[in-house]
Amino acid sequence: MQKTVNIQNKRARFDFELIETYSAGIVLTGTEIKSIRAGKATITESFCEFHNNELFLINSYIEEYTFGNQFNHKSRSERKLLLQKRELRSLYKSVQTKGLTIVPLRLFTNEKGLAKLDIALARGKKTYDKRETLKASDTKRDLDRIKKAFNS
Repeated sequence: MQKTVNIQNKRARFDFELIETYSAGIVLTGTEIKSIRAGKATITESFCEFHNNELFLINSYIEEYTFGNQFNHKSRSERKLLLQKRELRSLYKSVQTKGLTIVPLRLFTNEKGLAKLDIALARGKKTYDKRETLKASDTKRDLDRIKKAFNS
């Protein structure tokens, strides 16, 4: 059918400790989905926030569609996320009581061609946690090199 789009937020896994993940739909206009299918979107600086018991994606960038006319969309605007009511309630409780945040992880299109967003309930990492993550990945990389050299 169509090529699948997979836009990652690599910074989120480094800056946050992910607790629980969800997959949410996004309310988009025609030119927004065309830009996403062309791969012209970024979610690295974005975050999710509640307004009137509804979840919105804030500060995401979807480039204006090149073949759009005067009805083209704004590149940075709030976009509503679609989740089930029980998921929204549990996310809202967690954000309010525990001081957690909701970060987007991946923007993709499913087999039907609809845009979906993987979001995660997350806790911010401290700088020493980030150093531990870097140290662990360096150690794993070194071990993989040694194993490869030994097997050759």
